[in-house]
Amino acid sequence: QVQLVESGGGLVQPGGSLRLSCATSGIIFSIYAAGWYRQAPGKQRELVAFITDGTNTNYAESVKGRFTISRDNVKNTVYLQMNSLKPEDTAVYYCKVWRGAVAYWGQGTQVTVSS
Repeated sequence: QVQLVESGGGLVQPGGSLRLSCATSGIIFSIYAAGWYRQAPGKQRELVAFITDGTNTNYAESVKGRFTISRDNVKNTVYLQMNSLKPEDTAVYYCKVWRGAVAYWGQGTQVTVSS
């Protein structure tokens, strides 16, 4: 049974930081690409960042220089370090892992940036 469990969301003031974690089980994590998506109320889900099964990364323009995605293939976990958070970063954040046509999603974690 494949499971993706996100954690680390919460309420933070503008300019603050959070680190999201997505712990996976039931897959050979190291051979999967992994990414973070987000969905704000009334908006479509969008890709925030992804990391290949190696170390190549890619970021949405809106988060470049502020967010960093990383992975630990021993802990089977993907992370998203979010710095200099802005109110427009408020959304439910989802992790996703995929390999070819096979993909799995986490349940989401809420991030709220507000003073």
